[in-house]
Amino acid sequence: MDESIQPEIAEKIKQLEKKFKNSGQDLGSYLDGLLHDRYLTYWDYIHLDTLLSLQIPRTHFPDEEIFIMYHQITELYFKLIIHELKQIIDDKLQTAEFFTKKLNRINRYFRVLIDSFDVMIKGMDKDQFLKYRMSLLPASGFQSVQFRMIEIYATPLANLVNAKEKAQFSEDDPLEDVYEHLYWKSGATDIKTGEKTLTLKQFEYRYTPRMMRIAHQVKQSTIYHRYLELPEKEQNNVHLINALRTFDTNVNINWLLMHMGAAYRYLNRDQGEVLATGGTNWKKFLPPSFQRIMFFPNLWSTEEKENWGQQWVTHQFNTTK
Repeated sequence: MDESIQPEIAEKIKQLEKKFKNSGQDLGSYLDGLLHDRYLTYWDYIHLDTLLSLQIPRTHFPDEEIFIMYHQITELYFKLIIHELKQIIDDKLQTAEFFTKKLNRINRYFRVLIDSFDVMIKGMDKDQFLKYRMSLLPASGFQSVQFRMIEIYATPLANLVNAKEKAQFSEDDPLEDVYEHLYWKSGATDIKTGEKTLTLKQFEYRYTPRMMRIAHQVKQSTIYHRYLELPEKEQNNVHLINALRTFDTNVNINWLLMHMGAAYRYLNRDQGEVLATGGTNWKKFLPPSFQRIMFFPNLWSTEEKENWGQQWVTHQFNTTK
């Protein structure tokens, strides 16, 4: 070994030789690759040019680009949330500390999303929105599969059944049967005829196989199941319970109310309402007090369940009008 090489560098080379030898690889070949490789740049690492090329408006209205970017940012946050949910599901340590750490990250992401919704509520010109939205039909934020994945990872499908039919289903029922009665389907179904909107038909055709695959994968290992599998002492951890309740509140109350604020801002009129793109029944679908979806029902009192979402409604609409 060349004496001019610093001891710590020589030691690292030895470690690399051992690593590649154990895997049947030649260190010299990798060093040749390192020698010829270009320096990594920030823009290459995050694929900045590609990222900035993904905003493609369908109209000439400037604010449509805001609309596109906001939804793309939201989907990236959903991906971060799913990344943390999977780690909780895969964890074998069964400690409240790990569980809480991951939930705090998730709640931080949702807090950013909820706070950022002012971009949608106050950050776009209403007249522009009502015009360019007509070029988006039948696309709708309703078609966010990542949000549905968050729900599936979080709780058994039986907890996601619409309010009118929830008592008829349990975890013992076939997932395929339960899936047909999930609450969000009613949000894109014609109330008078019972016919599914094109928005829903497209969404189901594209994503039902993926959602059902995930539902089967986590049938007994959702976040709710993982919590119930914890030792009793860990289950009773106050910080963990608060984190779970915050997650439930963020997703099933606060996030929905922000959407309602945006819907009232852009779609509500004194003389009738403007239909949402995709034909979703937003006034029947979005209010949390209507569906009463809860990921962790055993963490809420009877009174809290009966008043689900109502204590947040007055404050929300006073701040968005």
